[in-house]
Amino acid sequence: MKLRSWIILLVGLAAAGGALWWRYGRGPEVQLQAVGRGTAAEIVYATGVVEPVRWAKMASMARERIVEHCACEGRAVKEGDMLARLDDREVRANLAEQQARQALAQREVDRVSQLLQRGVATQQAYDKAIADLAQIRALIAATTERLGNYQILAPRAGIVLRQDGEVGEIADVGQILFRVGDPRPLQVTADVAEEDIPRVRVGQAVLLRTDAFKDRALEGQVHDITPMGDTTTKTFRIRIALPDDTPLHFGMSVEANIIAREARNVLLVPNEAVVGGAVFTVVNGRIARKPVEAGIRGTRLTEIRSGLGEGERIAVPAEARWRGGEHVRVAP
Repeated sequence: MKLRSWIILLVGLAAAGGALWWRYGRGPEVQLQAVGRGTAAEIVYATGVVEPVRWAKMASMARERIVEHCACEGRAVKEGDMLARLDDREVRANLAEQQARQALAQREVDRVSQLLQRGVATQQAYDKAIADLAQIRALIAATTERLGNYQILAPRAGIVLRQDGEVGEIADVGQILFRVGDPRPLQVTADVAEEDIPRVRVGQAVLLRTDAFKDRALEGQVHDITPMGDTTTKTFRIRIALPDDTPLHFGMSVEANIIAREARNVLLVPNEAVVGGAVFTVVNGRIARKPVEAGIRGTRLTEIRSGLGEGERIAVPAEARWRGGEHVRVAP
């Protein structure tokens, strides 16, 4: 190979080596971000459903076919209004039979009573007739009570918020057929994990989110906390009061962010910038570790109480392997 070709090759290799050193020899690239101020918030997450404050559910007490339906969804009803009726023909037939037996039992009591007065019947026969009559009366009372289970009546005045089931369908025992209540005010009934409930208190502000109103700020306030948790789901139920002008509708599912603690006008850094109680800066091309005192840790930002100043530039994200002194390059 000619001398000139060797020189060109060596120059090219040197240039490539220099470029590689410039790209990688000074260490990996890191991003620096200035420390700013803002509001730090510690959030407790919960999920819930929007419900009226005053309402009631009406369930079927018998498994039977629906034969009458008020078709009154969205309408006002009074306490005691009939909302639906189930097929009660069999129960009514039993009641009619028992009433006939009652009439026979009553005549038997009257007959034995007269015989007893004439000294023809015994006291034992009279007592048995009385007992038979009392037994059939008890059966009639039970059947009459059972007959009431075949009518679904409004337990309070209000609006029929929702009705389920149609005439001809079979209603199962416990199936909710009607919901009656007041459309306003509304509340959110939510579940909070048991490990988070010590941080929740009545009066705390709540930020709500739902897909139906993605671009609208929705607020509420913790109104009530159930004293006993659910041992199966390991959650506690809370109720979040909503303002009267809330756009939320009964039955909507929401995500609730309960503000457990809040600090305004404090130094904030991204959560991923804090590792092992420290943040990291770059001095003369090397990583420098700076211990800090962290405060409130939110979903994205962490409060820094000491160890940093406003405007200082720190590495984001920090790496757990850093100990200080590593060669790095600062990204543009």
